[in-house]
Amino acid sequence: MKQLTGILCGLALVATTTLAAVGQDHAKLDDRLTSAQAVLQEVMATPDKGIPQSILAGAACVVVVPSYKKGAFVIGAQYGQGVATCRTPNGWSAPVFVQLTGGSFGWQIGGQSTDLVLVAMNQHGLQDMLKSKFKLGADAAASAGPVGRNAQASTDASMRAEFLTYSRSHGLFVGLDLDGTVLSQNADDTRTEYGADVPFEVVLHGNKTVPQNATAFVRTVARYFVVSKNNQ
Repeated sequence: MKQLTGILCGLALVATTTLAAVGQDHAKLDDRLTSAQAVLQEVMATPDKGIPQSILAGAACVVVVPSYKKGAFVIGAQYGQGVATCRTPNGWSAPVFVQLTGGSFGWQIGGQSTDLVLVAMNQHGLQDMLKSKFKLGADAAASAGPVGRNAQASTDASMRAEFLTYSRSHGLFVGLDLDGTVLSQNADDTRTEYGADVPFEVVLHGNKTVPQNATAFVRTVARYFVVSKNNQ
């Protein structure tokens, strides 16, 4: 009897620990979605320095990476966690959780925390987003996007780029460059969000219902897209 009681207590402890860990993982994803929504709102709160409406109106996908970390002393390392959503015939998709990683070598020193927004501008950018992993600058052309209310999206760089990149920096860094960084799905976080292994493309094609914790983020993206489209 004592042995059975001990086994039951052990099972209860394992179950409690597992539930607590799952709860913490979900809370982490909630925070990331909230941060991503805040980044987009803050970037667009200043039209003269925000993403031009002409770019938002033509966006195929939007990736937001809050607090993208970069640090270097000759050899640099870069890492960030974010969320992505893509335009579908029925609106903007449920999000996938992504990670952006990279390294660099050269004369650089310092550290930086940067809020990133990446905008896929064409069908090629969308197709690249649907790959399990790809490298900016190699598999997909990336360029610093124009900013401001009256900025023109039809520059040579913008027309060639599959992704336009925007950043908001909080620290000092020399030699900032997104070329060579790898964007990929965070399979663990996506599994936590949807309760199963869901392929990247299934979510971004709009074949998953937007979870409740992601509704505010997706609505924020959609709101700016609709406003921009209506002002074209």
